[in-house]
Amino acid sequence: MLPGLSGVEVCRILRERPETAKLPILMLTAKAGEADRVLGLELGADDYLAKPFSPREMVARVRAILRRANANSHSEPPPSYDKGGLRIDFTTYEVFVRDKAVKLTLKEFELLRFLVQNPNRVLSRDQLLDRVWGGETFVTPRTVDVHIRRLRKAVEKDDSNPKWILTLRGVGYKFDEKALEQ
Repeated sequence: MLPGLSGVEVCRILRERPETAKLPILMLTAKAGEADRVLGLELGADDYLAKPFSPREMVARVRAILRRANANSHSEPPPSYDKGGLRIDFTTYEVFVRDKAVKLTLKEFELLRFLVQNPNRVLSRDQLLDRVWGGETFVTPRTVDVHIRRLRKAVEKDDSNPKWILTLRGVGYKFDEKALEQ
């Protein structure tokens, strides 16, 4: 019932274009027939809401669509990281520093991955423990310090004067992505 194009046609066009193909679409329409609903959903709408509807139902449906869209967008991390002198392949668990292979333990690799995936963000010991070690095992916060020290020895040019993995005293650690370019 839109002027010029139908809502179904707009939906089809949005799904065909790469820049809009993944946008969440909720069709709000006066066409309540089963054939109309099926057509809208088959052409790419994420949900279909026929008039009359309550504003609360519409808000709930929008929130559900956005939850699904956000879950899908964060579900798959990139397969590799390659900046400056650091290259990490997340699928093969290989790390290269200045084109030289570096051997890391699984926890050191997971710690590096989490730091790299959260660049320039200060992460507390507790955050690192939760994300890298999980709640299944009991480890002390000082375990993070030991693993950071080992990680620095493996990847930093001078581990006594680190440039990539920084300590913010009393707060935590951060991965300085800008330092990779120097």
